[in-house]
Amino acid sequence: MAKDIEQKLREAIMKSELSRYRISKLSGVGEAQLSLFVNGKRTLTLPVAAKLANVLGLELIPKKDKKENKI
Repeated sequence: MAKDIEQKLREAIMKSELSRYRISKLSGVGEAQLSLFVNGKRTLTLPVAAKLANVLGLELIPKKDKKENKI
C-alpha cells in the first residue's frame, strides 16, 4: 500500500476523538494489529485500510493509471 495512504491513516487515528479501542471495535480490526500499524511496525491490506478509513470518515479513492490517460 502507498506510504502516503498509510501516513494519512496514522495521522487520522492519532487525531481522532475515538480511542484506539473504539476504532478497533467499530472497524473490526484487532487492537494489536491497529497498534502495530500506528507504531509503524506493520502495514495494512487494502480491505483493512478501507475499514479504518470508513470509521475515521475518510474515503479511499483510486488514482487513474497514467497510461490510461495517454492517447
